[in-house]
Amino acid sequence: MSNELQNKKVAILVAEGFEQVEMTKPRQALEQAGAKTDLISPKGDKVQGWNHFDKGDQFSVDVVLDEADSNNYDALLLPGGVANPDQLRTQEKAVRFVRSFFEAGKPVAAICHGLWTLIDANVIQARTVTSWPSLKTDLRNAGAKWVDQEVVVDEGLVTSRKPDDIPAFCQKMIEEFAEGRHQEQRQSA
Repeated sequence: MSNELQNKKVAILVAEGFEQVEMTKPRQALEQAGAKTDLISPKGDKVQGWNHFDKGDQFSVDVVLDEADSNNYDALLLPGGVANPDQLRTQEKAVRFVRSFFEAGKPVAAICHGLWTLIDANVIQARTVTSWPSLKTDLRNAGAKWVDQEVVVDEGLVTSRKPDDIPAFCQKMIEEFAEGRHQEQRQSA
């Protein structure tokens, strides 16, 4: 076990329908690097993961979104899944929570459809990102430069396209989270 993220606390924001592997594998990598993680969700008690089109496992929610305070975290992870970010982006509390990480210059990692919430948080303009290809037009319309790459790092923002990219995503996420705050992250908020 490494300790690059010793004493770091990471928020993982999900709603019903998140892509399970896009939460579990990065969470495991974060914890192996020494971070403490909290699964945060608008729904209390348990939240449902998905394996593409099939229901996956249920996971215990550590902190209900209404009680979550971004000041208690060093970084944010946004897993994908189509239903998950589509729900989060319609909830003002979730959008404010995400935006607060950018305003504070804290690193954020988003994979697959997870970037949808960044559009509504109004933090994607002039950023170079990647995502699931179906988000390309949405991201470009929001002012981002979309590229088709395994992983993209833009001043504290780490993005990837799909589950196959998880190893590269985790590596860059840990590097950026270990670096801590990024002044340039604040400027995009």
